[in-house]
Amino acid sequence: MSKVKVFFTVDVEVWPGAWSNIDERFPEAFQRYVYGDTAFGQYGLPLKLRVLRDHGLKGVFFVEPLFSARFGLQPLQEIIALIREGGQEVQLHLHTEWVDEAATPLLTWKPQRKIQHVAHFSKQDQTVLIGWGKKRLVEAGATEASAFRAGSFVFNLDTLGALETNGIFVDSSYNHYYGGAESGVSASPTTSVPVQPFRVGGVVEYPVTVFHDFPFHLRPLQLKGCSLREMTAVLDHASDNGYAAVVIVSHNFELLDRRDFSRDEVVARRFFGLCDFLARNGDRFDTSFFDGVQCAPVSAQPRPLNGTPWGLANRYYEQIRRRL
Repeated sequence: MSKVKVFFTVDVEVWPGAWSNIDERFPEAFQRYVYGDTAFGQYGLPLKLRVLRDHGLKGVFFVEPLFSARFGLQPLQEIIALIREGGQEVQLHLHTEWVDEAATPLLTWKPQRKIQHVAHFSKQDQTVLIGWGKKRLVEAGATEASAFRAGSFVFNLDTLGALETNGIFVDSSYNHYYGGAESGVSASPTTSVPVQPFRVGGVVEYPVTVFHDFPFHLRPLQLKGCSLREMTAVLDHASDNGYAAVVIVSHNFELLDRRDFSRDEVVARRFFGLCDFLARNGDRFDTSFFDGVQCAPVSAQPRPLNGTPWGLANRYYEQIRRRL
């Protein structure tokens, strides 16, 4: 039986906390979101990189570069250097909330308000923004991006066309839980929930893995939103059912409690446990990069996998414990 390719993806973002006085807010926000200083040490990007490396695992880091149109290249270079020194892959991520904050306009026109999602721009403007982001990552020290993820998973067919124009032929924006069905992108007219790679024009779409956590309800396989038991159960079922790929979602700040940016012990424990599981089961799972990936689109989409009652119960227990 072939190994399941596991894409452990990390969306790397920096947020100012509020859009007023962002120049004053940025240095502290950068340190908080990238390094994650806590009383127990740093629980941001360097920790994730170190744990992946120590377990011999690969991760895909979708890096958001538009913030650097306001704050300059150096902070982006710092992020790229951390990821490359950790031996992991840099790919492209866009949060277009930053477009109107650019010091020099990124488009032939400058938005006068926040435009939250890349899909809310025209195809021509999406092409420009994706091209700018791809070039910016290279300027910051990354290799050319070959994969993309839209901010908040909001994309459309124009996005895929813009990717093709920019020489990017892998996308991982489709998340059925977060409005994937409204994107206009589908595996086939008869497929309601795509869970395996599929082709749209020249782009291969790697949808975020979703599963039934209880009957008739889907949940994305995200580190912050699933218990360790749920994640390992889905991975076990993927292996047993011949899945070609599983896409897991995380963020650079997900080991932090964003209420006060202290350590989130529950999510940190999940991450450590997931890395241990993948490292111990290398005979069944192959953590992978997107660049040069050999994972052909499937001819027919399987049904979403099921979690386990014990995994769901474990998540509810963890949620109660966190709140207390």
